[in-house]
This record gives sequence, structure tokens and C-alpha cells, in this order.
Amino acid sequence: MNSMDVSEILIGFHPDGYRIDTTTSPMNRYTKWDILQGNQWCNPKPVCFESLPQKGWIAKDRFDWDRVNTIVEQV
Repeated sequence: MNSMDVSEILIGFHPDGYRIDTTTSPMNRYTKWDILQGNQWCNPKPVCFESLPQKGWIAKDRFDWDRVNTIVEQV
């Protein structure tokens, strides 16, 4: 996988828990996620473009927003 600069990404993720998806609603365009064991991404929070890491992005074809876990149950 080649990592890219933030300005090159239309849809992609950063290993620190960030996602970019310019094809979705404005609230989901730039998000910060919690990453749980097993590489499960949950609890997306909108962030501004300026707060995103500049380097280290991985491009994706799409994200499935219908399968997003927005709340982690506390045990």
C-alpha cells in the first residue's frame, strides 16, 4: 500500500483513526474514529479538514456507511 498526502485523497483512511469520504454528507466528509481490538472502527465524530494528518493516507474505493457502529456498549 502506498501512503498519500491528505490533499490527494477523495475516499480513504489514516491509521490514526481518520477517514475522508468526499462522496457522503458533509457531516461524514472528514471524521475521527475510535479503533477497537480487531480493527473495528466506531463512534465517528466530524472534524475539520485542517485537523487531519497531512501524510500517511490510504485510498479506498468506498466506505459502507450503512454498517457504521455509532455507539459502543459499555460492559
